[in-house]
This record gives sequence, structure tokens and C-alpha cells, in this order.
Amino acid sequence: MAQPKRRWSKARTHKKRSTWKLEGKTYSSCPHCHEPILPHTVCSNCGYYKGREIVAQVENKKA
Repeated sequence: MAQPKRRWSKARTHKKRSTWKLEGKTYSSCPHCHEPILPHTVCSNCGYYKGREIVAQVENKKA
């Protein structure tokens, strides 16, 4: 198997690894209640996804 002839410098290594970073999550807003949600997920606030109610919300009533 082939081996490199020379060692890479530290600057070259750091340039190569400079793009290895985490990116922040992108949020979109729910079209029904306008809360920030992750894309392609059911809204945890109202239970809607693509204009349809997927998860029925239960209201808590305290007497």
C-alpha cells in the first residue's frame, strides 16, 4: 500500500480540519401556531403537521 513521502505541516493539517465543525440547528415556524419547530416534525405546541392535526391535544382543566 502506498505511503506518503513527506509529513504534512501543521498549517496544512489545520486548514484541512478547519471545516470540521458543528452547525446550529435550523428552525422553522409552525404555520398554524407560529412556534419555532424543527423542519419535518409535528409541532409539539399544537400537534399540526402540513396543515393537518396529527396529535390531538388534551386540555387540562383545574377545578
